[in-house]
Amino acid sequence: MSPFLDALLLQAGYNAALVGIGAGLLGFAAGSSGTFLFLRKRALVSDAVAHATLPGVGLAFIVMVALGGDGRSLAGLLIGSAVTAWIGLMLIEWITRRTRLAEDAAIGAVLGVFFGLGIVLLTVIQTMSAGRQAGLEGFLLGSTAGMLFEDAIIIAVGGSVAVFATWLLRRPMTLVAFDPDYAAALGYDVRRIDLMMMGLAMAVTVIGLKLVGLILIVAMLIIPSVTARFWTERAHHVVWIAGGIGGVSGYVGAAISASAPSMPTGPVIVLVAAGAFAISLLFAPVRGVVASLLRHRRFQVRVHRRQGLLALAHQHPIREPFTLRLLAREGLVRADGVATQAGRAQAAKVSRDERRWAIAREIHQDAGLTGRYDGLTPIEEVFTADEIGEFDRRLGAPVGLGGGS
Repeated sequence: MSPFLDALLLQAGYNAALVGIGAGLLGFAAGSSGTFLFLRKRALVSDAVAHATLPGVGLAFIVMVALGGDGRSLAGLLIGSAVTAWIGLMLIEWITRRTRLAEDAAIGAVLGVFFGLGIVLLTVIQTMSAGRQAGLEGFLLGSTAGMLFEDAIIIAVGGSVAVFATWLLRRPMTLVAFDPDYAAALGYDVRRIDLMMMGLAMAVTVIGLKLVGLILIVAMLIIPSVTARFWTERAHHVVWIAGGIGGVSGYVGAAISASAPSMPTGPVIVLVAAGAFAISLLFAPVRGVVASLLRHRRFQVRVHRRQGLLALAHQHPIREPFTLRLLAREGLVRADGVATQAGRAQAAKVSRDERRWAIAREIHQDAGLTGRYDGLTPIEEVFTADEIGEFDRRLGAPVGLGGGS
C-alpha cells in the first residue's frame, strides 16, 4: 500500500492520524463559519484577526515562562492569541464606528500594527534562554511536528463548538449577510450579529494556529465558502457544502503531508482547497466556466438559427457561414443555401410567430407578459393555445395553426 493511502486510512502512525483527524475537523469548522464572512463581504476581517493573534502568542509565552510554567503549552498560547485577536477585532469595530475611516482602512491599520508587534515579541523571545527552542515561528505557517493528543482534543472541541454555534445562529447571520436593514427591521441587533460572525472566525483562527498557521488560516476560512458558492444558490446549503469541502481539504492535505514528510501540512491543506476551488470554477454545473461557455454556445446557436430562418422567410440569401452550416446540419437548407421543405415550414413558423407577438403586444399592455419576448422564447411557452388562436384569427390565419411547432 502506498504511503498516501496509509495516511488516508489512518495507518501511517499515531501522530499522522491525530493530525489528519484534527485537520478534517478544523477544515469543516473553518469552511462553515467562514461562509458568513464571505457572504457579508468581510473576508479581510478574518485576515486582520489572524494577524492580531501573533502578539498574543508571544505575550502568553512570556507570561507562562515568567510564572515558571511551560511556555509551549498550547492551551495557554491559544488563550493569549484569543485575547489579542478579540482586542484587534474590537479596535476595527471601534475605528469604523467612531471615526471617518472606512473598514478596509481600519483593517489595514490593525493588521499591520498587531503583526509588527508580534514579530517584535518573537524576536525578544529568541533572546530568552527558554525561547530559543520554543518553536513559536511554527504559528506563522503551522507546525504539526510533535502534536499531542491534548492538542487534538483542543482542536476537536473548539471546532465542534464553532460548528454548533454556526448552526444555532445560521438564520440571523444569513439575514444580516444579505440584507442588514431588513434584519434590523425584524428586530435583530445587526452590530451584535456582526460581532458574532467575526467572533466565530476568530475562534476558528485561534484553534487553527497550530495546524495551518495564522497566515494561511484565512484561506481555510474563505476558499471553501467561495468554492461552495459555485455549487448552489441557497445560503444554508453553502454553509454545509463549504464545511464539507474544508473538512475534505484538511484531511486529504494532512494525508499528503504525512506521506511526504518534507511537505508542511498547512500549505498543503491550502493547496488542496485551492485545487477544489479551481475544479469548481471550471466544472460546476451552473456557475462554472465550462457551463457558462456551453450556455453561450447554445444561445449563439439559437440566435443564428432564428436569424437564418427569418432570412429564408423573407427570401434573403444567408451570407453568414456559421448560420448556413447550422441550418444545413439540421436539414433546413441545402449546401447551396436553398431551403428544403422542412426549412420552408420552419421559416414560415418563425415569421408567423413574429406577427403573433406584434398582435400580442397590441392586445396585452402588460409589459411583464409581452416583455418576455426576446425573439428566442417560443410563443407557446408564454400564451395558451386559445390565446394563440385569437392572434391567428386577427392575422387572418387558420386557427388550427396556433399549436404549430
